[in-house]
Amino acid sequence: MNRILVTGGAGFIGSHLVERLLKEKAMVVCLDNFDDYYDPGIKRRNIESCLKNTRFELIEGDIRDRRLLSSLFGKKFDVVVHLAAMAGVQPSMKMPLLFEDVNVRGTISVLEACYKAGIKRLVFASSSSVYGDARRIPFRENDEGNYPVSVYGATKTAGEVLCKTYHHLYGIDITCLRYFTVYGPRQRPDMAIHKFARCIARGEKVTVYGDGTSKRDYTYIDDIIDGTLKAIKRVKGFRVYNLGESNVTSLKTLVKLLERYMGKKARVAMLPHQPGDPYITCADVSRARRVLGYKPKVGIEEGIRRFIHWFQDQT
Repeated sequence: MNRILVTGGAGFIGSHLVERLLKEKAMVVCLDNFDDYYDPGIKRRNIESCLKNTRFELIEGDIRDRRLLSSLFGKKFDVVVHLAAMAGVQPSMKMPLLFEDVNVRGTISVLEACYKAGIKRLVFASSSSVYGDARRIPFRENDEGNYPVSVYGATKTAGEVLCKTYHHLYGIDITCLRYFTVYGPRQRPDMAIHKFARCIARGEKVTVYGDGTSKRDYTYIDDIIDGTLKAIKRVKGFRVYNLGESNVTSLKTLVKLLERYMGKKARVAMLPHQPGDPYITCADVSRARRVLGYKPKVGIEEGIRRFIHWFQDQT
């Protein structure tokens, strides 16, 4: 835990992780390119307080820049946490080549930099999207026959395969964490909970795709960070873990919870189901519980209450 590189460290999950690592007295280097997928100013505000910490260093750059990585990885990190990626199912359908370039080429660039620098421990942020429309509920890490149904999910699957290959070839210890629909303060503005809250606050229509019965395993950011920290401390061999709440909430219920904690009725517009969106995601977290000691604590009602408290403070 002494010296850690976090790629994508200014983003939603990354900035929370950086803060926790600094509290754990780690030396943290954040690599982020502040791309304009959403307002870069949001990401700069995410890490504003970290800049005052003498154990924090910000490097502005791209994971696809091999010269930058070669120079940066020469600093010899104890662990690399690779969070940097293009995220989102629907955007990946519109920009498949960009998602492939960042998520696949970028990941292999990070892995190659680890190999050449002799860095032997890496944590890779994967996604529940790798399961696609899996029929066996809850999703288990060793289930066979599942495949992604979105370009984003396919790039995360490719990232996991590359990680396993580099572990096999070069003995790099790698842990892949499959995150399930993370939400909470600083959530990306394009994600459903944040977007719905913004629409309700403004009196705009909340767009619900499908009949509203689709379900997600929403996982509060604090639980995700707890699980990630435990994984960082236990990187050994090649392992894959689900990090989720292991409970599901329908879209209809999600909207009702937002209405309750915002004290305002939503104007809902129903539209057809979108290709690439699975009907349900649900994590079996028994492996993470057993091996990592992962214990999600924040249920959806408490999580939404905390998110709305943060959201209203921002507006």
